[in-house]
Amino acid sequence: MKTQTDLFIFDKTYRDKSFPFTGIDEAGRGPLAGPVTAAAVILPQTFYHKDINDSKKLSPKKREELSEIIKKEALTYAIISIDNTIIDTINILQASLLAMKKAVLSLKIKPKICLIDGNKKIPDLEFNQETIVGGDAKSASIAAASILAKVERDKIMIDFSKQFANYNFQKHKGYATKEHIAEIKKHGICVIHRKTFAPIPQILSQPLFEF
Repeated sequence: MKTQTDLFIFDKTYRDKSFPFTGIDEAGRGPLAGPVTAAAVILPQTFYHKDINDSKKLSPKKREELSEIIKKEALTYAIISIDNTIIDTINILQASLLAMKKAVLSLKIKPKICLIDGNKKIPDLEFNQETIVGGDAKSASIAAASILAKVERDKIMIDFSKQFANYNFQKHKGYATKEHIAEIKKHGICVIHRKTFAPIPQILSQPLFEF
């Protein structure tokens, strides 16, 4: 059974031979509203924390605690969000890769290699890249990036919930829950909704307020 320690063991080869290296991950590819947010982080060679893990496996409180620790201890980190209008224009995959690229280029230290969660390399990036499917559950540096991205995006959606009170963004963070879909059917969409994401086009083709 994989433990959090295994994530740091996974990174050992990179710490020994390819330092500095950066872990890269994103949050928010699937929601119907809000941005996609990517983070890149370079951790010190000696950094270790027993609770670092895939952000999806952590409670919101633990993610927030770890996010502050990562920001304090990291050699450098960057968090970039790409909004829904760009997502609708270039599609979510390209928007995710763009956010990742901007995050890497915003680092104050140039990495020797980029460890990217998933199976897609970042286009037109000058640094060496390695894609790792399920990387946020394998690599400590990618897990750290996943925590930074998730915490930042959640904060953005909580802020949006104050501006767009009809949608309870603080609860579902824009994901396609039954509650969120019912809210769209009742109130229509707001300016942070992704117009190209199903089922929004189908809902908008029907008379509003019809359940």
